[in-house]
Amino acid sequence: MLYLLALGAALANALTSVFQRMGVEQVPESSTLTIGQLSHALRRGIWLVGFVMMLASFTMQATALHLGRLSQVQPVLTTELLFLVLILATWFRFRVRAQEWLAVVATAGGLAGFLVFAQPSGGSLSPAGWEWAVTIGACLAAMTGAVLAARRGSGWWRAAMFGTAGGISFALTAALTEVMAGELALDWTSVFRHWQVYALALFGLMAVFLAQHAYHAGPVAASQSTLVLVDPLASILIGVGLFGDNLSIAGVRGPLEALSLAVMFAGTISLARSPIVRGMKGDGDRCHELLSNRSRNPGLTATDWLPPESAE
Repeated sequence: MLYLLALGAALANALTSVFQRMGVEQVPESSTLTIGQLSHALRRGIWLVGFVMMLASFTMQATALHLGRLSQVQPVLTTELLFLVLILATWFRFRVRAQEWLAVVATAGGLAGFLVFAQPSGGSLSPAGWEWAVTIGACLAAMTGAVLAARRGSGWWRAAMFGTAGGISFALTAALTEVMAGELALDWTSVFRHWQVYALALFGLMAVFLAQHAYHAGPVAASQSTLVLVDPLASILIGVGLFGDNLSIAGVRGPLEALSLAVMFAGTISLARSPIVRGMKGDGDRCHELLSNRSRNPGLTATDWLPPESAE
């Protein structure tokens, strides 16, 4: 059940990207990144459907984290890019290249291999206060280092560093969500007496803020690649270090787990570099009309809507 919920959360995330992109596809250029953009979006029902999908994704993710382990759930969420490609290929009939289908297979196969070989289990939902302090301190130090590193360098480097910081914050947010989901199941009336709920709001907002900086700092392939790479890796480390998740690494399982993760990450990074995903995740003005133009010009490919600086 927890894997179905995690897959449902990933699918809802992909639908959120589609519906909210459709909701702002005709925003005037002068309204981009202003209150006018939000006002325009709120008047379109499809954007609100995307917002509902986002809430549904969080609910399914929280429920999955309550039922399972951090190291089980977070890697599954990388399938968001897989679902996004499948939606655009089947629903909007984008022409998907063989390279992208291979990346889809690699992502799904690598994820399945990791879960089969690692068999995450055990763990505790009641870490000591000092364990939380060490974990949060380590995450903040890594995030600060990444943000400082993003102050200089090329657009690719800056986007990757902001994406790294955002991925760590998303992983920490998931860890806090796992604890709060357990507290809600026990006694939802006392949830606001726990410091984790406020930390959850803080790091959740920080994750979104850093992700947006990553998208604006450079090519979306750089930011999206690091987000999908760092989030599950950091989640696995937090799951093992903070919650005591057990991963089976005896014998050949350890190398096979590492190989499976490498295949999964290679697939997700390849998908992040796909013109389809870059068109949906990017923030260029031409990308706002990606889906509506597709319906009017079915013979074109996703590359035709990429901003000139993003096309390969």
